[in-house]
Amino acid sequence: MNITDFEPKRVFHYFNEISRIPRGSYNTDAISNYLVGVAKDLGLEYIQDEVGNVIIKVPATAGYENAAPVLLQGHMDMVCTVAPGYDIDMTKEAPKLMVDGDWLTAEGTTLGGDNGIALAMMLAIAESKDIPHPALELVSTVDEETGLEGAEAIDADKLAARKMINLDSEEEGIITVSCAGGISALVHLPVVREEISGAGYRVSIGGLAGGHSGSDIDKELGNANMLLGRVLYNLSKEMGFGICEMAGGTADNVICMASDAKIVIPASEGKSAEDVKKALAEFEEVLKVEYKTSDPNVCVKVEELGDVTCQATDADSTRRILLYLLDAPYGIQNMSMDIEGLVETSLNLGALKLEENELTGLYAIRSSLLTRQLYLQDRLDTFVQLIGGHVDFTLYYPAWEFRKDSPLRDTCVSVYQQMYGKDPAVEAIHAGLECGLFAGKMGEDFDAVSIGPDMQAVHTPDEKLSISSTERVWEYLLEVLKACK
Repeated sequence: MNITDFEPKRVFHYFNEISRIPRGSYNTDAISNYLVGVAKDLGLEYIQDEVGNVIIKVPATAGYENAAPVLLQGHMDMVCTVAPGYDIDMTKEAPKLMVDGDWLTAEGTTLGGDNGIALAMMLAIAESKDIPHPALELVSTVDEETGLEGAEAIDADKLAARKMINLDSEEEGIITVSCAGGISALVHLPVVREEISGAGYRVSIGGLAGGHSGSDIDKELGNANMLLGRVLYNLSKEMGFGICEMAGGTADNVICMASDAKIVIPASEGKSAEDVKKALAEFEEVLKVEYKTSDPNVCVKVEELGDVTCQATDADSTRRILLYLLDAPYGIQNMSMDIEGLVETSLNLGALKLEENELTGLYAIRSSLLTRQLYLQDRLDTFVQLIGGHVDFTLYYPAWEFRKDSPLRDTCVSVYQQMYGKDPAVEAIHAGLECGLFAGKMGEDFDAVSIGPDMQAVHTPDEKLSISSTERVWEYLLEVLKACK
């Protein structure tokens, strides 16, 4: 069945069109220009700024001329993750959409429902002639997934609205009203290489579910980069080796699903291939027990490469790499003392790469409490200093703080009660949303909520979007706009 046959038809029409456009972070020119093209076709005023953010202004419908304007917001870019075994270049190839019952997904890649469905809803509203609403400012930002860079660059002077509905949430029936802030951290650990000859092996960690480093960090999912460090440290107890290559993951906000290293074991160690395989197989069983619930398919694979001579890390560099991966802080650091079940502070090692002269590690650090975030930055920085490296911190974004007095939240709750006869959940989340940056730019009268349809496994090739939930959230959004008089 063609997805454009699903209701709401115009939402899925636009989602289908958006999904034809490769639009990973830093590859958003085409989708930005597409949005401008739609605005032109509809005869609507638009602004496209220097970084590619697009603001489309939609006039109020009859009867709403005196209502306060409302800002609808989502982001253009998507996390581009490809499943093992698929040869897909997502800088050039768009996701191949598939339908599985009530779920919309993509073959072998992330879907881009995060956050393409927001753009689709905004465009469907923009073209409609019979949806009642106040004046609207439809804001589509670039490079949200890399640190909210588009929102950071937005010129708030171009925006009149002080009510904002962010459409980047992933669970129907939840009105999000607060989120964590964060920062990206790039570890630099210098290494020294030397020529080593011996038996070569490629050690790989795979079979992991992966996930979003904010919303899934509390699920105890395995991170392939961290597990690779454990596996190699365990192997180092039995034999010496140098590391020729090491890589895993591409984005700081993804819990890494696969990581591998090419190592060389000198003949002087006196170890056979059977010794290596036995040690790795034994530790694979350890991981299978530890991750039997969250990642039952975790696996440690070893490939024999024969006799090799390569420039590998010397003994001291290998030791420092393994110390770093084993002992650097990772995962949940603090739970909220105010909101039960909410992660307050965490960090995720999303990408790891052994370069010619250094090992780099890319982290997403998140916290709803700035002092705890700064403390965690200091812990990571001082630990890396102790083993001879340093950390660069970039792309800071503030937390979105809870607002006790929120007329927009009250409207959203009231509409939900009228539609469904029950209260929605009103929650804070550990993931980052662009609302915090908008709040910092737009002053004390800024009032925001975040909503969205059911999605699962975002940032992974298993990402999927509920078709029926999309229809319900669409109808709910229209009722909220109708109530904004």
